[in-house]
Amino acid sequence: MLRTPVGMAAAGLLGAVLLLAVVAPLLWGGRADAVDTAHILAPASAEHWAGTDNLGRDIFFRVLVATRTSVWLALLSTGLGVAVGLLLGTAPLLLGPRLGRLVTAAVNIAVAFPGLLLALSFAVIFGAGASGAVPAIGLAIAPGFARLTQTLAATVAGRDFVAAARIAGVGRVRVLLRHVLPNIAEPLLVNATMAAGGSLLAFAGLSFLGLGVQTPGYDWGRLLGEGLNGIYLNPAAALVPGVAVVLAGLAFNLVGEAAAKAVGPRTATAPVRGASADVAAPAERRGADFAGVAGQDDAVLVVEDLTVSFGPVTPVRGVGFTLRRGEAVGIVGESGSGKSLTALAVAQLIEQPGHVAARRLEFLGDDLLRTPPRARPRLLGTSLAMVFQDPMTSFNPVQRIGRQLAEVAEQHLGRRRGPALARAVDRLRAVRIPGAARRARQFPHEFSGGMRQRAMIGMGLMGEPKLIIADEPTTALDVTVQRQVLSLLAEVRATDDVAVLLISHDLGVVEQVCDRVLVMYAGRFVEDLPVARLRDGARHPYTRALLGAVPDLATDRDQPLVVIPGRPADPAAPPPGCAFAPRCPLADDHCVRADPALVDDGSGGRVACWHADQRPEPVLSAATEGEGR
Repeated sequence: MLRTPVGMAAAGLLGAVLLLAVVAPLLWGGRADAVDTAHILAPASAEHWAGTDNLGRDIFFRVLVATRTSVWLALLSTGLGVAVGLLLGTAPLLLGPRLGRLVTAAVNIAVAFPGLLLALSFAVIFGAGASGAVPAIGLAIAPGFARLTQTLAATVAGRDFVAAARIAGVGRVRVLLRHVLPNIAEPLLVNATMAAGGSLLAFAGLSFLGLGVQTPGYDWGRLLGEGLNGIYLNPAAALVPGVAVVLAGLAFNLVGEAAAKAVGPRTATAPVRGASADVAAPAERRGADFAGVAGQDDAVLVVEDLTVSFGPVTPVRGVGFTLRRGEAVGIVGESGSGKSLTALAVAQLIEQPGHVAARRLEFLGDDLLRTPPRARPRLLGTSLAMVFQDPMTSFNPVQRIGRQLAEVAEQHLGRRRGPALARAVDRLRAVRIPGAARRARQFPHEFSGGMRQRAMIGMGLMGEPKLIIADEPTTALDVTVQRQVLSLLAEVRATDDVAVLLISHDLGVVEQVCDRVLVMYAGRFVEDLPVARLRDGARHPYTRALLGAVPDLATDRDQPLVVIPGRPADPAAPPPGCAFAPRCPLADDHCVRADPALVDDGSGGRVACWHADQRPEPVLSAATEGEGR
């Protein structure tokens, strides 16, 4: 900021104002309060640069001395406004969705009123004087600052590293202080600086109207009001305090604007992610697909009739599966089919207005839906690891990698800071990150994409995971790094007998890592089969269409690509019967009327199709926008 002319000038001007606020009462306090009845209401002269008041006191020195009172009261009201704004703005994170919505509604109502009107209203309530003007201006600032904080906090709270912290069992207050506020501190500080300039002007206005500083005290606003009474006799008496108000307010505002320009480009490049892209629109629940799982002692995860809904919207409709110790299961399907929501429901990361229901949702024998909320983080934080899709948003950008890994050991293993950091270095070394001790002291932006993803796996290994949920962990990586990450997952699985739930669009990735494949369409599993049978034994038309739409080295480049005609089912208006029927070449009237259940096909798999034994011809078409591939 100081490298720019505007920034340097603004910092110099603000520094001069603050210095004057400190030294002026010490140097000229006596001269400002000296009464001289021989020179009452004297005009500006060489002896009195701005003239004198009705008691013969030098106005120029009084303006200099008033700097401390004016600036101090402005900073005090700004601090109060920022503090209240932070509390209101972070209320949705601290109090939960229900109470948070009430606070948000109150803030929205307050923002609708002009700030000056709010300040005047509060000043009347709190009474005249500095003690009433400070809370009046502070509370007038708070709604705007709260709205800004809500917007910024909601953006950060939707990122993967916050979800990872919640899985690790980090409480709401700790998430706010360690993960949310540090990432929004820059714009908040910039706006607080600019708000100080506004507070200075507002305080001068209240004092000018007689609602601020009272006699015998004085500030720039009060001096301006007194000088205005004799402006025709001595214009300087009103001009000098007015210039002081303008210069000080300009100093705060220019510093804020210069700081905003300095931090703006760096902040603007930070990746922003909202909620999961798989949160779709409404659908009706039609049946439940689950397999019998009783008596499976080696089951790590048991899911029966899992439903995820958002009010009338039901993007995941009665899915079920079992994941055994050391087993790797892949979930494939087009975007919007409900893959990520299924994983988030298992990890207990669906919040209001989302609702998770299931006939059975057990992890390591514990019923997650009946386990007290306070006990879930302890279970999931040590035994479940989540590897998110975008490695750039998987880590808090303002904390070092080692500290973020060590937090898991501190929260759940009860280790002190030193041993926790030592374990973090060991886990980074275990996921084959070279120079682990040095890398642990670096920030996420200093890691490559593949290295960040490996570090995320290392974070999952800080505890003793029995299940790793990998939500498209190789999407943002090139082929070479993708192979390294997949090999690492396979190695971790083989070494510690860890179950893996892999979500991916890439059938080749699933074939490389998994033992079993779950094909998902429109919030339901339409086929469940071993990986060995994926290429030659798939029976559902959707599964075969996905396989046919993947080009390989033998694909004729002179021919149109094989595509799945039509568009994915709209959860807001699901078709009757089989959801895939509008796109299926085998569909008939029965498919439109009745939705097939996911049943055992007699060969180690399950399929939900009325024509599973028929094979459709591939559809050849030019790839156009909106067609699924």
